[in-house]
Amino acid sequence: MTDRSIILGLLLAGSAVATGSLAAQAPETPAYRREVPANLLPQTAITEDSARAVALARVPKSMVRALELEREHGHLIWSFDLVVAEKPGIEEVNVDALTGKIVSVEHEKN
Repeated sequence: MTDRSIILGLLLAGSAVATGSLAAQAPETPAYRREVPANLLPQTAITEDSARAVALARVPKSMVRALELEREHGHLIWSFDLVVAEKPGIEEVNVDALTGKIVSVEHEKN
């Protein structure tokens, strides 16, 4: 084996590892309904990920079914519909998009 073929092999192997790492870092498409108007997003101070973490912490063992960024009662909010396995209904958790504080929590029956 020549030095040139060894170097080429190492470059190809490194490229494959780097490509795999980049693919692993690519964001996944959410597995829930998501309504985030482009005109409201720049007005937020709290990211969707941070707001989701707050909402999920408020309702343990829950999963996001739907998300909306909206203005409601004078607040810009991230509104999460959360479901808990084997529990009927939806927990709606509204997180202020400027402060990250929970604005309201409501249980909605299906």
